[in-house]
Amino acid sequence: MREARSKTKPVLATVAALAGVSAPTVSKVINGRDDVAESTRARVQAALAELGYESPMQRRARSTGPAMVDLVIDGSATQYSMEILTGILDYAATEDVDVVVGSVTPAKLHRANHEEWAQRMVESGRKGLILVTSEMTTQQLDSFANRNIPVVVIDPLNPPRHGYTSVGATNWAGGKAATEHLISLGHQRIAFLGGPRAAECSVARLHGYLAGLMGHGISSRPEYVLVGEFSKAFGLAGARELLDLAEPPTAIFAGCDATALGVLEEVRHRGLRVPDDLSLVGFDGTPLTEQTLPRLTSVAQPLQEMGRAALRAVLRLAQGEMLDSSHMELATELVIRDSTAPPRTNHVPAGSDL
Repeated sequence: MREARSKTKPVLATVAALAGVSAPTVSKVINGRDDVAESTRARVQAALAELGYESPMQRRARSTGPAMVDLVIDGSATQYSMEILTGILDYAATEDVDVVVGSVTPAKLHRANHEEWAQRMVESGRKGLILVTSEMTTQQLDSFANRNIPVVVIDPLNPPRHGYTSVGATNWAGGKAATEHLISLGHQRIAFLGGPRAAECSVARLHGYLAGLMGHGISSRPEYVLVGEFSKAFGLAGARELLDLAEPPTAIFAGCDATALGVLEEVRHRGLRVPDDLSLVGFDGTPLTEQTLPRLTSVAQPLQEMGRAALRAVLRLAQGEMLDSSHMELATELVIRDSTAPPRTNHVPAGSDL
């Protein structure tokens, strides 16, 4: 019976009979309607897969060219996201894959109808979805999983539960390496400017920073730890607050290169210099690090390789392969440039008028 069914194009009634539901229910599942119980949807999708059912749009998409994958960047384009995009496009060129790139604000991402979004991807024959630093709930991700659309998240702000794939870097080790580098130069008063409080990558960098201090017997100071956004604006505001302290830090570890740019701007605004008056380390290793004056010491993430790994994972999942792990961590590397140096022996507080 199973062999006979596979020789003919399945119709809704055939799918319905196999799944034990009505033909209208099958139609609802195919068209992405959300008024179907999850257990029923799963039975229908299993029947569709067994019978090899494809919608007309899926068949047209499959027959008209290379595989297509969606890439959605949460927020405006940055050096960080552009490096990831470069890696994705490089790998896509070798695999004959087309990448459809979009950008969405966090607010719009939360308002989006993910059921409709997932169904549009099915109908257009998309193989999978890559999200960059996006914040999506498990329920939203389930909209894609229910339609067998693999999703890979790069540096997720809120890591999805087990069963979803994410790609990141060794943030804890990178934070520790940055802090220990500053300590090796003789700094004791080291501040941290991190990203969002709930972002796992920022929390890991903070814990690495704290581990670096603790490993050398240096007590952390609450006033030296500020968290906010991964942005230049936060670097400006954070540096202003730190440098106005009665005993300002002699070094700052910024949670991303964009934040470090804000610190640099505030230091110059005060007529001070990096690294003479303040040592500075960034995180990400974007091309910005070679364009600043002085060149920025930074913990480099393998951003392009992270992009390649994400696309590789999506394509493997689309083929039905099992991955060794649901989370991939790529190694970071501290790259020392010109923005770090030993503190002055007779250091004048950066916030003073002297």
